[in-house]
Amino acid sequence: MVSPCNFRARARKKPRFYNTGMPNRPFLTAAFYKFVELADFETRKEPLLALCEQRNVKGTILLAREGINSTIAGAPDDVHAVLAYLRSDPLLADLQHKESFAETAPFYRMKVRLKQEIVTMGVPGTDPTLIVGTYVKPEDWNALIADPDVVVVDTRNDYEVAIGTFRGAIDPHIRTFSELPAWTEKAEALRPDANGKKPKVAMFCTGGIRCEKSTAFMRAQGYDEVYHLEGGILKYLETVAPEQSLWDGTCFVFDERVSVDHGLTPGTHKLCRGCRMPLEEGAMESPLFELGVSCPRCHASTSEVQKNRARERQRQWELAKARGKAHIGELMPPKATAPDTA
Repeated sequence: MVSPCNFRARARKKPRFYNTGMPNRPFLTAAFYKFVELADFETRKEPLLALCEQRNVKGTILLAREGINSTIAGAPDDVHAVLAYLRSDPLLADLQHKESFAETAPFYRMKVRLKQEIVTMGVPGTDPTLIVGTYVKPEDWNALIADPDVVVVDTRNDYEVAIGTFRGAIDPHIRTFSELPAWTEKAEALRPDANGKKPKVAMFCTGGIRCEKSTAFMRAQGYDEVYHLEGGILKYLETVAPEQSLWDGTCFVFDERVSVDHGLTPGTHKLCRGCRMPLEEGAMESPLFELGVSCPRCHASTSEVQKNRARERQRQWELAKARGKAHIGELMPPKATAPDTA
């Protein structure tokens, strides 16, 4: 891999995107992942972090033996420099990413973390590089999920599904992705018919990574016809025009935008800083809502010590804002969910 100290971004033709060409939105967000054997993943952390800090790129990059998973943001030239650096490695030469723009910074810190899995399912031996479902292009997705013989499963967490999903999709009501395997074993819609034939299954998630693992798991369980949305919901919203869309609502994302709509334009949802989940309709009018501290969903589950810590964080943020400075603390709570792009 080329050293970041001597690295110079190669000139290359940039792809067109549905929502590019927005001069008033200076922050470019790039979401990407790749399942690939990275035997030396631990040694990649420091040079990658150094390059991102040099380029003032913020976000989170997860590295594991099974690959890379990330969402980063910054000035377009800087983000593309990081992507070009990654692609200079033959193992990541075909790394694909999704782009969107925002008026304000989606992230406030840069983290490169070493993990056991780049997306945690917790089922040993689930390897998308060996077996995976059939990829379906966004432009072909509508026809697939309109088929009455196809069971459509939203593999995301319950709070993500609550603000948007595809029409007719099943919500497993899971709190974390690692709960999905157990749900599939009990789901009535996934049971074989009288002849023992298992149904066709179509799965989707935000950026595609959870579906890589979930369809690999389903194939290993004997489901022969398993499909997933290539590029995830983000690619669908980027590609498919609103008037042709079967998507209802908005798509939750794990950054300061909170949600995105068609064209990957930022949505209107707000985030509860206490539970890191999107605020439900009417939540801000509830007596249990406290800005930066809690909402009706999480008020009873946090201690007064935690609430006081959150109040101080909110106070510091407001002081920094009044001075016209960026808050040096982390706006997203410490236990913020890893990027799912992703």
